Amino acid sequence: MNDLVRQHTALSESDLEWLHLLVSEWQLLSDLSFADLVLWVPTLDGSRYVSVAQMRPNTGPTSYQDDMVGHLVPRGRRPLLDAALDEGRIVREGDPEWREEVPVRVESIPVRREGRVLGVIARNTNLLTVRTPSRLELTYLQSASDLAQMIAAGSFPFPGQQVDMEASPRAGDGLIRLDADGIVQYASPNALSAYHHLGLASDLVGQHLGELTAQLAPSRGPVDEAIAKLASGYAPRETEVEGSGGVIQLRAIPLKPKGTRIGSLVLLRDVTELRRRERELITKDATIREIHHRVKNNLQTVAALLRLQARRIDSEEGREALNEAVRRVGSIAIVHETLSQNLDERVEFDEIADRVLAMVAEISPGKVSCRRTGRFGILDAEVATPLAMVLTEVLQNALEHAFVQGEQGTVEVSAVRGGTRDDARLLITVRDDGRGLPEGFDPQKAGNLGLQIVRTLVEGELGGAFDMVAAPERGTQVMLDVPVRADK
Repeated sequence: MNDLVRQHTALSESDLEWLHLLVSEWQLLSDLSFADLVLWVPTLDGSRYVSVAQMRPNTGPTSYQDDMVGHLVPRGRRPLLDAALDEGRIVREGDPEWREEVPVRVESIPVRREGRVLGVIARNTNLLTVRTPSRLELTYLQSASDLAQMIAAGSFPFPGQQVDMEASPRAGDGLIRLDADGIVQYASPNALSAYHHLGLASDLVGQHLGELTAQLAPSRGPVDEAIAKLASGYAPRETEVEGSGGVIQLRAIPLKPKGTRIGSLVLLRDVTELRRRERELITKDATIREIHHRVKNNLQTVAALLRLQARRIDSEEGREALNEAVRRVGSIAIVHETLSQNLDERVEFDEIADRVLAMVAEISPGKVSCRRTGRFGILDAEVATPLAMVLTEVLQNALEHAFVQGEQGTVEVSAVRGGTRDDARLLITVRDDGRGLPEGFDPQKAGNLGLQIVRTLVEGELGGAFDMVAAPERGTQVMLDVPVRADK
């Protein structure tokens, strides 16, 4: 719609915002009218109309099988559009049109803003299924007529009240029509069922909806007054009301077809099951985070016990082996600590990589600096946990074997995300400027425990590739290629 309005019309940005506000609301008008809506705006030179938006009803058959957005029609071809635009009134004159052997009643509703008519809504009703209307349909049509008059007068939609059509209640979810005093004149079957879930044991018709809703809500005090006022429909508002047996979402729409409020529409949806599931998910999320927190605590306890044991071993080799185990356990604990702070099973791995770098740097035999470049991004927990251990092993191997005691050097970890959402890859390079690989060294056959862990985790668990080669100038570089899911 933005492109069409800016390309073909003379409307300002504030006018365009008003049309967006209208389009966010007009699903309600379409459903209440049982009709298709097409928004026509005059072109810059006034010789044609361009259709910038279209809406089909959820309550009846469509009148347009094809998409009308972007169509241009010359002025004069559709007299109802001309009359509504020129005279600023709703035009219903004329016989039904026949489209593909289907009779269609066409009406034109001017769209007014601050005294100016910006465009015209063509309301097209498929008459093929017209029958004697029920009380529900009559209420729908009367409410649609009131809303159409408000659009023509420029009092609907309500400024600053842009609605999310997916989240707000629709006419089919439940509809209540109130008079000017807030008394229920009509309640659809879905609306009545929703109030029964709140605890209502009687009918709604004839009752003051605001007072009744406040009675069914368990809270007391000032909140009751707010709920009572909202449910009475005095102002355009939206809220949720929770009773003893359910939760309903309410949206009030004052009806002022001639400038004075004659009543209100209250749209409502029973969201009891939805809120119950959300609470279950919140509880499960909290439980999962608590599990990760306890796993982290248990791993830290294991690491502390291993450190205590290492202090009591006289063998330097045994003590070093236990210290390596402490670092391996610590790398896993870092992942679980991060997961305990998240709402899902995904982690920002850059933070984990930095903490692993800091942890492993403590064993540096000399003045070796460690740094990270690039971005790991967000990773699933099943990738993050083994990858943290792999990174620990590779870094530990570089710091232990690449440099002699007291030697200065650098270890750099670089990460690059690439590929598509379906085939995303994480390319990791760990490069040092140390003494390099021994002659004849084969990383795929080396019996070192750390390299065995790396090979097993990268190739077996992560489904990636691992290689260790001489760096271009000096030292060694380890290359990891791991498949990962793309960032959300």
